[in-house]
Amino acid sequence: MNDKSLFVQFWTTESRTTRNVLARIPEGSMYRPDPKSRTAQEIGWQIVCEELMLIEALESGKAEWAPAPMPATMKEALEAYETQSAAMTARWADLPDERWDGTLEFFGQQRPASPMAWGFLFDIVHHRGQITTYLRPMGSKVPQIYGPSADEP
Repeated sequence: MNDKSLFVQFWTTESRTTRNVLARIPEGSMYRPDPKSRTAQEIGWQIVCEELMLIEALESGKAEWAPAPMPATMKEALEAYETQSAAMTARWADLPDERWDGTLEFFGQQRPASPMAWGFLFDIVHHRGQITTYLRPMGSKVPQIYGPSADEP
């Protein structure tokens, strides 16, 4: 299995888990553990936007951070994630090897594309973990991620 195939396999699995975490964010919750922290919905929307930016950057050769405005409801944010994720596996499969093995412009600097993709995947997993620490204080339950949770044995 080559690096790109491995990445797509991980991406696909992680995106299903991310969807399950996003689905647990209670509608209308404004919980944040600290005034400097973002809400779970804000972090969730960042994940949606990061995933889109990454695939577009690899397809075009240039990363541009111009996130769409955050939806008013978590339901809309989750629907946007689900729609985006449904198309993502095909976009990864269609990505030419030259793009994966090439470089992309990342805020004015040329960077190797595949390490950037892995880095963004890890960043998304990190932000998903942030959300899981918010779920119980918001009155929700933590889904299984890499195995059972206290809420989903």
